[in-house]
Amino acid sequence: MRTDQGTQVRWGILGVAKIAMEKVIPAIGKGQTGVVAAIASRAADKARAAALRFAIPRAYGSYEELLADPEIDAIYNPLPNHLHVPWSVRALAAGKHVLCEKPIALDAAESSQLIAARERSGRLVMEAVMVRTHPRWLGARELVRSGRIGELRAMAGFFSYFNDSPDNVRHKPGMGGGGLLDIGFYPVTMSRFIFEAEPRRVMGLLEIDPRFGVDRLASAILEFPRGHAIFTCSTQLSPYQSLDILGTRGRIGIEIPWSMPDDRPSRLLVDGEARAGQKGMDEVWFPACDQWGVQCDRFCEAIANGGPAPVPIEDAVANMRVLDAISRSAQSGRWETP
Repeated sequence: MRTDQGTQVRWGILGVAKIAMEKVIPAIGKGQTGVVAAIASRAADKARAAALRFAIPRAYGSYEELLADPEIDAIYNPLPNHLHVPWSVRALAAGKHVLCEKPIALDAAESSQLIAARERSGRLVMEAVMVRTHPRWLGARELVRSGRIGELRAMAGFFSYFNDSPDNVRHKPGMGGGGLLDIGFYPVTMSRFIFEAEPRRVMGLLEIDPRFGVDRLASAILEFPRGHAIFTCSTQLSPYQSLDILGTRGRIGIEIPWSMPDDRPSRLLVDGEARAGQKGMDEVWFPACDQWGVQCDRFCEAIANGGPAPVPIEDAVANMRVLDAISRSAQSGRWETP
């Protein structure tokens, strides 16, 4: 199977999660490197309905049947967080490549199982962190590298939405619920991406929802060798997203940094020099793109070319170490080392 020779990667989808139905399956369908060949659900009627909706050839009433399908090359795993590692390990053992939703695991210790599973299987496994392959984020990193804003010193981000449904999996402690794992994940991974380093230590604050026992408000400071990243996220505040990257001679502003719409061009707002008394910022534009589609295309290309994955699974493990340290800090009230 070689995508560079016109053969598409044949995808199997584990479950009918909202992210799969609304983002990933349509994105694969619009691309040239992959095709959704099968979908599975523990409720066979849901699998059949999804297959009918997206013209998917095969529908299975169990995940095991999907993994046993010899005509499936890669698995997309959007199951609840506590099922990410178990089913990704099983998919790798079945000889499938795996793209698994974020966060890759419940903690770093669990996530490390995927490194061993990758080595045993010889297949690729990657965390589905679509922002890491978005052209605008790649452009932001290149601007930082070029010295456009001087020496990088700080990042500040915010991410929130409102959801207080007791039935939502994000409110289930045993399933890996809480805002830190759900959306705090993004500023953590992208601060590591922009600083191109691991934080030396972190400080975290979590406010726990007494009804659900998971965090609904999380804030953190990450100390990097070159500067600091700070962020706040919440699952029960007015929806909002922002991110600023600050250097000694300017800054980069990223609008809707985490879920940029795919139907319009996006931009970076860049103040390349400290311009006293001047108004406005330079605009660096990027064509409209589907970031889930870009991610799947890059993963398919890696499969076709024999790897490596665009974002190695080791990076996902390192990211989990930071998230773990933030949680420990919230409990200890002290700086913690990832």
